[in-house]
Amino acid sequence: MMETKSPFLDTIFLLRKNECITLFSNIQTISLKEEEEAEVYLEAEFEKERLEFLSDQIICNKTTAVWAAKVLYHSAQLYLIREKTANNLESLVPKFKGTRDIPSILSADLSLRFLPDVMMALHALDPEDPLIKILEDILTEFHYSAIGYDLDLKQVNWEEELKDKTYRKLYLERIVEKKDYKLAEIPFINTLLIAEFGMYKDAFWRELKIITEENQ
Repeated sequence: MMETKSPFLDTIFLLRKNECITLFSNIQTISLKEEEEAEVYLEAEFEKERLEFLSDQIICNKTTAVWAAKVLYHSAQLYLIREKTANNLESLVPKFKGTRDIPSILSADLSLRFLPDVMMALHALDPEDPLIKILEDILTEFHYSAIGYDLDLKQVNWEEELKDKTYRKLYLERIVEKKDYKLAEIPFINTLLIAEFGMYKDAFWRELKIITEENQ
């Protein structure tokens, strides 16, 4: 996908290619054609990433992928543009209305993995910004994309959440990549990590505590 004249498509493309973002002077309406082009691009990106987790059972949920891309685009633009947006934040950044399953989690992650950085920028600008709460609610539902960002996940049943082997592997790998101590020291997750590390625990993560019943 080449850079286009579309702020929406350019934002998603540049973030995924270079992890950088362009802020525009106004928030433009996303056309149906742009959504269709985003579907094609995000599905192709999903297929590239699927080569890493080697599962032909998980297919891209294109509707969820585009929803997440729109959430990311609007959130980034709202960092600077707030004129006449106070009353329609939830229409620009709508809640997820689909079914939360492994394909939707991984499809949303194509874009939502960049959302924590946007949220930290918003927080630095105004900690009371109501948009932050809206985005935190989204990431609490799609917390795979928020690994490394401090969220309240006390309500998550981790045995149920991580029962799928592919998703569990990806989740644990990202915890290690982000060095997320808060998640890694949840007893259930800690046990999984230590089992994965085996005798090479210190090579993977020397500083990580081994959680036992005594030190919980």
